[in-house]
Amino acid sequence: MSATVQINPMLIGQGLPPFDQIQPEQIVPGVEALLAALNADLEQLETTVEPTWSGLVEPLTQIEERLTWSWGIVGHLMGVKNSPELRAAYEAIQSPLVQFANRLGQSQPLYAAYKEMRASHQWDELTAAQQRIVEAAIRDAELSGVGLTGEVKATFNQIQQELAELSTQFSNHVLDATKAFGLQLTTAEEREGLPQSLLAQAAQAAKAAGHDEATATQGPWLITLDAPSYVPFLQHSRRRDLREQVYRAFVTRAAAGELDNQPIIERTLVLRQQMAEILSYDTYAELSIARKMAPSVAAVEQLMEELRSASYETATVELAELTDFARDRGFEADPKQWDVPFWAERMREEQYGLNDEELRPYFPLPQVLDGLFTLAHRLFGVTIAAVDGEAPVWHPDVRYFQVQGESGEAIAHFYLDPYSRPAEKRGGAWMDFCVNRGKIKDQIRLPVAYLVCNQSSPVDGKPSLMNFREVETLFHEFGHGLQHMLTTVDYSGAAGINNVEWDAVELPSQFMENWCYHRETLLQLARHYETGEPLPDELFQKILAARNFMTGSAILRQVSMGWLDIELHHRYQPSGDETIWDVRNRLAETTTILPPLPEDAFLCAFGHIFAGGYAAGYYSYFWAEVLSADAFAAFEEAGLENDTAIAETGRRFRDTVLSLGGSRHPMEVFKSFRGREPSTQALLRHRGLVPAA
Repeated sequence: MSATVQINPMLIGQGLPPFDQIQPEQIVPGVEALLAALNADLEQLETTVEPTWSGLVEPLTQIEERLTWSWGIVGHLMGVKNSPELRAAYEAIQSPLVQFANRLGQSQPLYAAYKEMRASHQWDELTAAQQRIVEAAIRDAELSGVGLTGEVKATFNQIQQELAELSTQFSNHVLDATKAFGLQLTTAEEREGLPQSLLAQAAQAAKAAGHDEATATQGPWLITLDAPSYVPFLQHSRRRDLREQVYRAFVTRAAAGELDNQPIIERTLVLRQQMAEILSYDTYAELSIARKMAPSVAAVEQLMEELRSASYETATVELAELTDFARDRGFEADPKQWDVPFWAERMREEQYGLNDEELRPYFPLPQVLDGLFTLAHRLFGVTIAAVDGEAPVWHPDVRYFQVQGESGEAIAHFYLDPYSRPAEKRGGAWMDFCVNRGKIKDQIRLPVAYLVCNQSSPVDGKPSLMNFREVETLFHEFGHGLQHMLTTVDYSGAAGINNVEWDAVELPSQFMENWCYHRETLLQLARHYETGEPLPDELFQKILAARNFMTGSAILRQVSMGWLDIELHHRYQPSGDETIWDVRNRLAETTTILPPLPEDAFLCAFGHIFAGGYAAGYYSYFWAEVLSADAFAAFEEAGLENDTAIAETGRRFRDTVLSLGGSRHPMEVFKSFRGREPSTQALLRHRGLVPAA
């Protein structure tokens, strides 16, 4: 294979991906050659397998990691550098990859060997991490259909195949529909109210679309459905008709014509239910929760109801206050969905004297990174240094960093891809792993993470000036990265986020967001990009006061989406009397204050549950926020201004939540940090729904 490796970078199988060499045309032959080799290795393992760690887990891990390395590169590029050529390659290899994954998951010899391991006398000699890995492998095999035979097995595998294809189509449709819309503004009246930062960005978008003469002052300006354009436009545009046009375009993305995701949703729900029944679960939600921290669907719904009842009345009052505020300023109509962001922004400016645009100059990306890295050092004792140029990257804007331990030794690395590129990069923000920590022949392989955001890019010679939400998002993704990078587990099957139950995986990310409201942290990272002046304390106090502005509405929106996800995967009958929109409207009666527009088809762009890992699991954000709020409360109790106590608590957090990864159950990990089970009180207090003690 050595000659092939020189020709095809997809077959290297270890280390950092050579992004400077990989071309779409190499993917299909590379992955086909890889699958041929891995199939042969798997057959060999099945005939020689021994029910021991070295005779089963280690050789199987090698097979899985070679697959993950190559497939991970393709999946990553689909998110950050999408193109017709890449899509064609991805779709060509998706089917054989799913077939191999099924073959791996349904291997009877490997399953039998795992079960024999668990039943043998050597079980007690394994570490807790090893036992968790074996237990997870047995469960995953059973949920992958290892017990199926004949026609039922063939049907199950066909379902897996089709679901993978539907997920890819769904994601591509959303990207294409987002890219297809553009509102061109040409007059001063059309741009009225828009902040300078948005005008500069919109002129840059117009330039990219072929208007070479576009400038921030003269236009034309192109408004897109990408978050850095869409959100500030709704918040600031004084043209109500244009806000409505943009809002309607946003909530009807991928809901008509060739890009219509509705048939994909219907088919996905049918297939997921069939898959659940084949595996002897009543519903897909029950199948999903079999891999999660929550004990049952009922427990999830109990948490959702607790949050719904705590926020519904608050959200009702918030909308009434917003309506009165707008009326007092001459707005006669009842506020619609495209009015709420606009008037909420005016109300926030007036009540708290806080304006997103006023804050942006204090949050240049380089300065925010310095502050974030200083916090990581203070809490966890790590030092982060830029090592740009030490790793090939997929775009010139991508940065590369090294994480160093107390002695200055490298313990991890990460890429940062910060800016929005709507033509090729999907929206949102995420962390993914590039390389997992592991021990190979007594050598520790260091973890490498991808951190991906979608904030405004540098314009007109200025650095990327972030709004406060973008700062929170960066902290969030960095929290995920910390769990991947600071793990001390040497078995890759339980290192970092591997083998962590999905509804606990948001704990470190949401925990990190809390530090955006900590005075010392914020004043350290917020400095004016031109003068170097720190954020005035008066502005910090305004940020703090405005933290829970419209909090009831924000929680209710998340509850609405989470409950709809559970309902579609637990009670909805695709062939029944209700449509998916009937279900949405029924739930909206108790989970929204403004009922959705008849044409609102946001489900058609709800990638979390139809193209991501959150199917029957969107509630995970709340489940984990209970944990993260309670974890942050430990720092509050220690005293946020007490450096010694904060460092001690931070070290305990690092040695438990960030270090143990998936080597122990999340409740055990949480209790080892907090000394008790979590309580919802900290979450409700942080969200302003119960008075602080």
